[in-house]
This record gives sequence, structure tokens and C-alpha cells, in this order.
Amino acid sequence: MSTVGILLAAGGGRRFDPSGVQNKLLQPLTEGPHAGLPVVVAAARNMLSALPRVLAVVRADDTQVARVLGALGCEVRVCHDADTGMAASLTCAIDHVRGAPGWLIALGDMPYVEAATIAALSQAIGDGAHIAVPVFQGRRGNPVAFSAFHLPLLLALDGDQGARSIVNSHAVCDVAVDDSGILRDIDTPDDLSPVHGTPGRL
Repeated sequence: MSTVGILLAAGGGRRFDPSGVQNKLLQPLTEGPHAGLPVVVAAARNMLSALPRVLAVVRADDTQVARVLGALGCEVRVCHDADTGMAASLTCAIDHVRGAPGWLIALGDMPYVEAATIAALSQAIGDGAHIAVPVFQGRRGNPVAFSAFHLPLLLALDGDQGARSIVNSHAVCDVAVDDSGILRDIDTPDDLSPVHGTPGRL
């Protein structure tokens, strides 16, 4: 069995558009190999090209994102408690694929992460690491991979607490990558311009 990809795509995206009219995950990218594609499509394609199985978590009211990701080949799971925080989406996904040897947890608003980075993190878990984190020029980023060793801690996450708390308190395998995409996410419309976005938050 291989590491399972988990794509978290159930956030509200209120920083991008406080009115909620524009879904940031469906906004087209302006640069890179996936220019013109929606943010979440690029993120999913990178994962699907590196992992045999990708589970995407979406909001109950976000049928368009669910449809797009399903058409790409992702398994789609609805998180009805997404509004309570990131932990709800994460535990919803982990519980669904808890039999996997490990999980690579990525964010739907980080479209610039290279497939090679995803593959390297998965390989680190396969080689025995309990947590694998990508590092670009001395800075840690996303996505992050976990082995089944940390299943109890992942399922115990609550509220808006992401998996970063586990990373900060346990041994980590740093995986050096030549990929600035691990530090870029789409939080505001300005992040779609060809400059470094803000660091992702897992």
C-alpha cells in the first residue's frame, strides 16, 4: 500500500473574498505550468501525478469544487463540520482512509507544489519516517506527510488546530526540495500575481 494523498479543499476562503461570492479555489492561475487552470485543479493534478490515491475533502455546499475534483480522479468526501475549523476536514479524511500506511496532507489553495516534492515526501514515509516535511532554502512548508504511527494524534485534532502542532512536537524528517511552491498559497487576490504568496498553514 502507498501513502494516500489528502487534499483539504473545504475552507471558507473569506480572506480572498469576504462576501463569499468568489471561490478562490476556482480562480484561474496566472503563471506556471498550470496557468489558466483553477487553483484547486492545479493542486489536485500535482497530487494525482505523484500518488495512486487522492482523497479530497470539500464543503457540503461546494458542489462545483466537488464535481471538478471528482472529474479529475480524486475521491471526494464531504465534511459537514467544515465550518468548525481545519481539524474537522482533516479528521474526516483520515478516518475515511485510516487503513493506509501514511497520508500526505496538502492544501487545496497551494497549487504550485511540484509533483516531485509530493513523491519525495511519500518516499520518506515509505522509508520509515513518521513525519516528512519539505524544506526550501531552510524554510519548512507544505504539504506534510505522516505515517500511520501518528494516527491517534491526527484523529484527536480539534477545532482550528491543524497538524502543525504535531509537527512541532515530534521528530521530523526534513526533505530538502528545490521547490518554492511549498511556501506559496492563495489567500488573497494579490497572491495570484507572479510573486511569492504567503506561507501555507497546515
